[in-house]
Amino acid sequence: MNEINLIAAFLIGLAGSVHCIGMCGGVMSAFTFAAPKDANKHHFVLSYNVGRILSYSMIGAATGYIGTIVSSATNTKIPILDYISITFLVLLALYISDIWKGLSVLEQLGSHVWKRIQPLSKLFIPVKNLKYAFMYGMIWGYLPCGLVYSALTWSLASGGAIKGAMLMAAFGLGTLPSLIAISVGANSLLPLMQHKVTRNLVALFLMLSAVFLIFT
Repeated sequence: MNEINLIAAFLIGLAGSVHCIGMCGGVMSAFTFAAPKDANKHHFVLSYNVGRILSYSMIGAATGYIGTIVSSATNTKIPILDYISITFLVLLALYISDIWKGLSVLEQLGSHVWKRIQPLSKLFIPVKNLKYAFMYGMIWGYLPCGLVYSALTWSLASGGAIKGAMLMAAFGLGTLPSLIAISVGANSLLPLMQHKVTRNLVALFLMLSAVFLIFT
């Protein structure tokens, strides 16, 4: 995995997160109000998002490790994993640019698992302290999201557990601006991130990244 993959992962999270505001934005807003009135809400929001991104990284480590096992099993570097990586970069570009939204189907696949995990979040409501905020974020990091699942599929070809974790951490960091903007009421930043030109520029970068990976 090289730097261009980390940049691409960050941009996927940055541009793609505006599509998830409808799903995650409500959770973020509700969480902010659930924090203690006398607490520094910014600290709670940060703790929540650290937990969420850690969940992404943990799953990324698992998928990256699975990718290496599959590669080792065939005693060679499997081109199909690279092809999957490239394919999902293209599909993510189409998703972010609103040309094709087929990746949303992946959310349905994870909904069954989410039904078993989501009740655990009630253990940390009300959000009494930063530890509760962190754990709440970790649980909601498993919320079904086609964008997250696509990035995870991409991490299969990352080259190992650590690289898979790094890839998903970069993706998670990219989602921060949108969600933090909602939590602190800085909604004026969202139009810029949602603008068609912004999304298309990110989509173009992803397409170019896919081409780069084909010839490297």
